[in-house]
Amino acid sequence: MSRLMKLFYYGVLGAIGGVIGWQASNLLGLSFAGNVYLSEIVVGALIGFFIGLLIGAADGLLTRNPVQAVKAGLLGGLLGLAGGAIGLPLAEGLFQLLGGHVWARAIGWGIFGALIGLACGYSGGSQMWKGALGGFLGGVLGGVLLESARNWLSDPLLGKAAGLLLMGASVGTFIALIVYLLSRAWLKVVSGKLKGTEFILDKFMRENGPSAFIGSDALKADIVLPDPDIAPQHAMLKGAGSYFTLKDMSLDGTYVNNRRIEQTKLRNNQKIKMGNTQLEYHEKR
Repeated sequence: MSRLMKLFYYGVLGAIGGVIGWQASNLLGLSFAGNVYLSEIVVGALIGFFIGLLIGAADGLLTRNPVQAVKAGLLGGLLGLAGGAIGLPLAEGLFQLLGGHVWARAIGWGIFGALIGLACGYSGGSQMWKGALGGFLGGVLGGVLLESARNWLSDPLLGKAAGLLLMGASVGTFIALIVYLLSRAWLKVVSGKLKGTEFILDKFMRENGPSAFIGSDALKADIVLPDPDIAPQHAMLKGAGSYFTLKDMSLDGTYVNNRRIEQTKLRNNQKIKMGNTQLEYHEKR
């Protein structure tokens, strides 16, 4: 799954999360007469949980990694819950304080989106601030679209549904878009079961930062390739600030441009072969 295709899938999953959150709040009948802010906290938390859950799980679902999907989905759901609980009452407070302007509510939704983006940046290969920036921008735009949908559609229930669908889609799409535009290094699978999939490496690039393990075991590797000829921890990527070194950790070998390596500095467009899977390394300067 290419990074461009992630824009579509992140947007679709975010939209589904928004609709599920809308339906769940309707079924539970969450409304607290006399205390609008308490109602906004609970409803916002519920909506945020479902949007964060599905957006957070996106990478794991797209790379067929159920362990990552569950872990990242729960993290995204919890931060989305916090974001909704904070963002929705804040949006309402700003709306009242600043004279009922649509953009005032959008700021609160931006904070909501930023927390979901943080979760995606933490659980994926991007840096956290990039996910947060994308989530904030998506939340602001989604907030404007949400208020517009409420105003345009005469049925308030339908307006809320359309607005939350647009909100989830906007947050998901912008998280993927900003990560795509600002990514510095990535691996692309060019043959194998995940052909076309790209793994962002930005958060692993800094010197003295965490290493990225490549392998077939979802519990032992950061980049999981479903190939029986790849070891559970087949190779390790180590960042040096502006480039990566690749170290072989397997018995069957790791090959860079058809040459077996023990450890080497990676360069743009080099081909890496492990088992029956071939990858390409890409970087921006």
